[in-house]
Amino acid sequence: MSSQQKAKQRMEGALEALRREFANVRTGKASPALLDSVRVEAYGSMVPLNQVGTVSAPEPRMLTVQPWDKSLIKKIEYAIRESDMGYNPSNDGNLIRVPVPALTEERRKEYVKMLHKLAEEGRVSIRQVRKDANDEVKARQKKEGLSEDDIRREQGEVQKLTDQYIAKVEELLKHKEADVMEV
Repeated sequence: MSSQQKAKQRMEGALEALRREFANVRTGKASPALLDSVRVEAYGSMVPLNQVGTVSAPEPRMLTVQPWDKSLIKKIEYAIRESDMGYNPSNDGNLIRVPVPALTEERRKEYVKMLHKLAEEGRVSIRQVRKDANDEVKARQKKEGLSEDDIRREQGEVQKLTDQYIAKVEELLKHKEADVMEV
């Protein structure tokens, strides 16, 4: 596998990690991904919420959790309440309802700042992949005797790849920021 293919694979991984981080940031609409970080104590260990029940968003401002094992309903409710997301779940014995409050303008701006910080971390990890790929090219020069032209060409291709992935980060940020600021 060439250094460009490895770099592309790693940059794609960084982009995917950023997508997952962005999915956890709340927008004005309810999304099952909002509860992805909640862990529930079940059967003697801490497990992700989606492994003990089905999370759905039947309305724009409501999430529901349908536990597979009714004996865990109190633990699930407790885990959601104790998460630092500010939700106040209620249960009717079969289903947990989690109202998602509307975001204030101030809270939206805080989320946008957080998105920019996450995007910068994504850009930094992509640049790190570029650095590693360029170091690998230089190491190959010593080992395989690559010419200066070959090195410049390969580093130029790595830079083009980096620019493409940085642009994808910017695009993700733009869309997520629009989602968060939407009233």
